[in-house]
Amino acid sequence: MEEKIITEGKYRYIEIGEGTPLIILHGLMGGLSNFQGVMEHFPAKGYKVLVPELPIYDKPLLKTTVKSFAKFVQGFITHKGLKDVILLGNSLGGHIGLLHTKLYPETVKALVITGSSGLYESAMGDGYPRRGDYEFIKKKAQDVFYDPEVATKEIVDEVFATVNDRIKLVKTLAIAKSAIRHNMAKDLPNMHTPTCIIWGEDDTVTPPDVANDFNKLLPDSDLYWIKKCGHAPMMEHPDEFNTILENWLQKRSL
Repeated sequence: MEEKIITEGKYRYIEIGEGTPLIILHGLMGGLSNFQGVMEHFPAKGYKVLVPELPIYDKPLLKTTVKSFAKFVQGFITHKGLKDVILLGNSLGGHIGLLHTKLYPETVKALVITGSSGLYESAMGDGYPRRGDYEFIKKKAQDVFYDPEVATKEIVDEVFATVNDRIKLVKTLAIAKSAIRHNMAKDLPNMHTPTCIIWGEDDTVTPPDVANDFNKLLPDSDLYWIKKCGHAPMMEHPDEFNTILENWLQKRSL
């Protein structure tokens, strides 16, 4: 990451460009660099791209919940004095974006979700992740993508370090359980914020049915598919992802 991380009080974030605020919410195992393509593309198009670091491992266990992170995002928006923001979230970040939009609809003018939890996800697989087994973790990381080569050694090492850090593992499992408990099927029909859904056709973590369900349940959504793509379209196909998103934002005059 070339961009400088700004630290202000409890907030650590990247900020690039000027214009309409586009806030990126990363996933559970995903760092800020997962959205490198978005960060490079949208500042030149009239967007202020902000990427806050979500305190996934810093909150007390009882506060390691989707709702707590949604409130954290609102605190960040208030801290920055922003209004009419566009939220873009992948995986857990999408779920946080959805819940934030439900709780604070007046601050969000549009929502973009990709591989989002909130309806269904097959988390780390069956039960407890196998600590200490590098090959198992490597396979799990590769399964997130259509092309296993996207799971670089750096990505696998980061996931391996997380599941072998006892405190981080406990918090990872806590937030995964909170995501499963906080199912949003009943909330979505009442959420009228324009929503762009971008999904990988080969996503095995949040399968294509999940995208179809989001599209059916949200009153004002558009669904776009990316072929030969897994759970993180903005990483596997950054150019196609940016084109879809830019066209949607133009179509919606956002």
